[in-house]
Amino acid sequence: MFRHFYALPSIRDANGREVAAVRGVLGSVLRMLKEGATHVGVATDHVIESFRNDLWPGYKTSEGIDPELWEQFPVLEEALLAMGIRTWPMVEFEADDALASAAVRAAQEPRVEQVLICSPDKDLAQCVSGNRIVQMDRRAGAIRDEAGVVGKFGVRPESIPDYLALVGDTADGYPGLAGWGAKSAAAILAHYHHFESIPDDWRRWETKITGAARLASTLSRDRTMAILFRTLATLRLDVPVFASVDELRWAGPKEGFSKVAERLDANSQNKLLLSATTIHAAVVN
Repeated sequence: MFRHFYALPSIRDANGREVAAVRGVLGSVLRMLKEGATHVGVATDHVIESFRNDLWPGYKTSEGIDPELWEQFPVLEEALLAMGIRTWPMVEFEADDALASAAVRAAQEPRVEQVLICSPDKDLAQCVSGNRIVQMDRRAGAIRDEAGVVGKFGVRPESIPDYLALVGDTADGYPGLAGWGAKSAAAILAHYHHFESIPDDWRRWETKITGAARLASTLSRDRTMAILFRTLATLRLDVPVFASVDELRWAGPKEGFSKVAERLDANSQNKLLLSATTIHAAVVN
């Protein structure tokens, strides 16, 4: 939603409301289906705040979101449901928690060949598992498996929460630990994987990095804060998303989608409706 809102030119619906971001997301989902996706689920942040705001006062909030973007959130959920897409609107949890839960749950079913998380967000890298759960970075045209995560961040997927806790995540509103950067965090966590395994004495570190004494001192002093940040960065895997992947099979747009598409397609010759129905016809045949 955010990426489409700031990247696409303005589009107004039949009621004069901004809907470019909604159309952008719907277009992305339709492209996935056109390219062969058979089972699809979309998670949305029904509200921005989550349980993490109770843990850290500086965690991201809805403050400052452009009103024309914020007004499109419920419109997107309505449109996805009408399109026949399984949708998880998150209130207590975040959309990424739902994606993580869904990815792990789907991967547990032997008949699932591969789970694609269609988001390049770095916190979702912790869900990658071998070549079974992978990340799709559409803008880069890349699929990131476990080796790809190591290549990008320098650590294995299970170390991503520790990595983010050390370096911080400005988008989510926590700063990380003073002095720790991407290179130092990757160098240490590549050896020790988690905070608990890092020796307090920097002279015992298996890899020597610049400023090791200072970094060790910071970690020792702020370990409690680092653990809190790791909690913020750790995606929940217990969000109730589905009982069987069969629930995610796309069966085409629902009857009410024509009205939703007509409203969103006010100046676009019903492109959304035509795309959805054409893709579904191709899938059925």
